[in-house]
Amino acid sequence: MTQVDFYVLSAAAESGREQFSCRLTEKIYKLGHRVYIHTANLEQVRFMNELLWTFRAGSFLPHECLEGEPAPDCPVLIGCAAEDSPPADVLLNLAPAVPLFFSQYERVAEIIGQNEDERHSGRERYRFYHDRGYPIDTHKIPAGRNSH
Repeated sequence: MTQVDFYVLSAAAESGREQFSCRLTEKIYKLGHRVYIHTANLEQVRFMNELLWTFRAGSFLPHECLEGEPAPDCPVLIGCAAEDSPPADVLLNLAPAVPLFFSQYERVAEIIGQNEDERHSGRERYRFYHDRGYPIDTHKIPAGRNSH
């Protein structure tokens, strides 16, 4: 069964949601896992693509934006199509809704910021997973760990 982890960022680091996502992606990648970053739209896909190159000096995360068939060996994929379930071990969800294909992954990471929309959609996603019996862990991330 898919393990779901909620990462709740502190109010002091609201601007760090995408930054934290990059750091989490880097950690997952270094552990040898493949990651699919699911975003809300193409604008967010492009933003995450740029950020993965620049979020930390000296970092390198090989990644691709999904615009067709992904390279079979690319460890980090970014996309926003509702019906896609690219091959990966971990789904990092930045979209406001639970992707329909989430259960095809070993793990799901949900990143929750502190603005009201984020908190509301995060609570709804938590209820969704909880009501269906998925194992959930919640991690409160202090301000110092949200940004680079």
